[in-house]
Amino acid sequence: MARPLRIEFPGAVYHVTSRGNRRKKIFRSDNDRIAFLSTLKDVVSDYNWICHAYCLMDNHYHLLIETPDGNLSKGMRSLNGVYTQTFNKAHDTVGHIFQGRYKAFLIERDEYLLEVARYTVNNPVRANIISSPHLYKWSSYRATVGLSIKPDFLSTDWVLGMFSKNNKTAQNQYKVFVKEGIGSDSPFEDISGVVLGTESFVSHVWDITKGSESIKDIPRKQRIVGRPALKELFQDIKSMSHRNRVIYFARNRFGYSNIEIAEHLNIGDSRVSKIFLKEKSKVKT
Repeated sequence: MARPLRIEFPGAVYHVTSRGNRRKKIFRSDNDRIAFLSTLKDVVSDYNWICHAYCLMDNHYHLLIETPDGNLSKGMRSLNGVYTQTFNKAHDTVGHIFQGRYKAFLIERDEYLLEVARYTVNNPVRANIISSPHLYKWSSYRATVGLSIKPDFLSTDWVLGMFSKNNKTAQNQYKVFVKEGIGSDSPFEDISGVVLGTESFVSHVWDITKGSESIKDIPRKQRIVGRPALKELFQDIKSMSHRNRVIYFARNRFGYSNIEIAEHLNIGDSRVSKIFLKEKSKVKT
């Protein structure tokens, strides 16, 4: 089975989800949820994470996590591993309770991160469990708006700071913002990779992941995540020879296919293939 690409660097922010094996419940009772949050508290402390938002559903959870030390994978192994042991002991069961590996989207800050924070706490509303997020006990919403005591592991400074320096004003504006997001599409609806952000952010991620496109057991769509668009690669072409070098670069470095390049340049894919082979021979000589 192909493994998902993990992009890790200091200061990275992720939306993380992990689902129950065969869609079974990972939380059978409130005691399970309490145990999970206790484990999350320990992981946040041990791995120096910042938790901006969370939501626990019956058969999966959502986390919005920042990793100052670039250690998401290590922390997630601890979180899911320790909780699995706790769950199995509590329910006299054995084996995996999670469906494969967790899924993590790398998120750009500001409006993208704020949109994901809203999406996270609105999950119970979208699932028709409750009509408003303030009615749900097992998300970060109530603590963020001041309706319940904030857990030690939850950081609300960034989320509320995006609205106002005054905490009460920020909480009220956050309430409106979350309400306006009810019924909105998922922010991950139209992305094929694992990065959510602007083109410049995606390009920045490409620089960080250089070399990952050569790892064959990672799905191609994830290997090429963060690569610059063809439009960007072929802008400011100064000559035919310059164009040919970019064709080679687009195929060899960024994994674009002959057909993709041909469609962008409005030429035949066989022509692209010949140019690529010619430029490749120049590199070897």
